[in-house]
Amino acid sequence: MPYDHRKTAPRTLALALALAGCCAALAGCGASQASEDSTASGKGGTPTPPPAVDATPTAPGAPDASTTTPTAPTASTTAVPSSPSGAQGSRSLAGRTVVVDPGHNPGNFKHPREINAKVDIGTARKECDTTGTSTNGTAAQAAYTEAAFTLDVSHRVRDLLTARGAKVVFTHDANRPWGPCIDERAAIGNAARADAVVSVHADGSAVGNRGFHVILPARVSAGAADTGPIVGPSRELGEAVADRFARATGTKPANYLGGGTGLDVRKDLGGLNLSTVPKVFVECGNMRDPKDAALLTSAAWRQKAAQGIADGIATYLNG
Repeated sequence: MPYDHRKTAPRTLALALALAGCCAALAGCGASQASEDSTASGKGGTPTPPPAVDATPTAPGAPDASTTTPTAPTASTTAVPSSPSGAQGSRSLAGRTVVVDPGHNPGNFKHPREINAKVDIGTARKECDTTGTSTNGTAAQAAYTEAAFTLDVSHRVRDLLTARGAKVVFTHDANRPWGPCIDERAAIGNAARADAVVSVHADGSAVGNRGFHVILPARVSAGAADTGPIVGPSRELGEAVADRFARATGTKPANYLGGGTGLDVRKDLGGLNLSTVPKVFVECGNMRDPKDAALLTSAAWRQKAAQGIADGIATYLNG
């Protein structure tokens, strides 16, 4: 779930998903866990450890192992080589800057006071960040946290975009104890003058709620928030990402919001409200649904998710 969104309230987004066969087998959100990190669906509120059972070693490759919570044994974070698909592979992104925002931070669980502090998002004041959600742990397998998932997918996206010549900037790489706060995440994209910003998340909704969705910024003008200039470009970015994500992963748009379009428009997310450059959130799937969780904990599927996100970004940037 997005660190800057309440993933529990249904949202609506209008997108004409050109699902070209969902052939190749990142962003569901349980019953709309909408809270930049979510507020209900297990992604928000006072940080509490995920329903992990075993203290299984954290996923390899997590930058800050000392603060990372247990992850599923099979959830390898090693990037799987993958060449750009289709025509996108031949399009250079040289000279382009993309900011990738891994939702949450593995260390947030240990810093409830800091992440619960309120920050201004223009339309209101919200928590700095949240812990994110996780899969349901069992006696045989520890829960896989959203923070671990978002870092893994973000690394894969970075590698794919870098291979195409893009300059990729991270908002964080688990190289800090907690955060950054949602307002700082937006500021990082703005300062980089990014051509596109994508915030990677996974939802934490009810069982049976499946599929991915892309969150787009609503038209907001209040305080420091003015999304007028980015609403159009962000929708183009979101539609491209949704289309390519479906093609690369073979998964369908969320069945619990967005009317089957895979798009949801939100005005309560600081990460979007405060952005001055095109930006979207990608909810790759619902970590609390067993079938979606099986995909999210698969390294092979995460590579497909990263491919879809990278292809979507490239499609948008190349017009």
